[in-house]
Formats: sequence, structure tokens, C-alpha cells
Amino acid sequence: MRIGELAARAGVSVRSVRYYEEQGLLASTRSASGQRHYTEAEVERVAFIQRLYAAGLSSRTIAGLLPCVDAPSQTNSDAAIARMELERDRLSAHIADLVRTRDALDGLMATARAHRAELVAAATAG
Repeated sequence: MRIGELAARAGVSVRSVRYYEEQGLLASTRSASGQRHYTEAEVERVAFIQRLYAAGLSSRTIAGLLPCVDAPSQTNSDAAIARMELERDRLSAHIADLVRTRDALDGLMATARAHRAELVAAATAG
């Protein structure tokens, strides 16, 4: 199938398919005129890549996980799980940073509200 059909069937843009290929996540064959052609298996692969992106993984990380799909083995599976654990730890640390940032903002908002209340009280008393 051609790139437009793959994109439509996988629910992504043609640009995304081209990007996946540039990143080494997807492969195609080329016709004599240079058009990309894909097999039925690439529809599932693009859907899988989309799920990995939705889980917050980068294209570099996804490329590191694909050997588990392309050449299933205990070694590749162990490596993929270890990489996903690292990514989960990275995301958890980022979430903790975001929570600290939100809490700091909450503190600033509370201070601003208290200051505003003092201004209102002073204006009504005077």
C-alpha cells in the first residue's frame, strides 16, 4: 500500500509516517518511481508506535524497544522492560517536579490572596 493509505488506515498523518521512517521506526520499499510502499504489517506497527508515543516515550526510546518486536527473545524482552522502567522512573520524577511547582504556585496564590484581603480591609476601614 502507498503512504496515504497506510496513514489513513493507521489514523496518523502522512507526515507522521515519513517521520517514523526517518527515525528508523518504520521501513518501506520504493517503487521504480520512488514511491514508498508498505505491507499490511506496517498498519499494526504504526498503531504500536502511536501507543508508545502516547505513553510518553521518545523516538529514540521507541527505536530501542523495537528489537523486542522485530526479534523477540528473552534478552530483547528484558532490555525493553528495563528501558521502560527507566522511562517510568523519569516520568515519575518529572511528575514530582510538577507537583512541587504547583504547590509553590499555590503558596504564591495564597500569599497574593491574603495580601489582597488586607488591601480590601484597609480600604473599607479607611
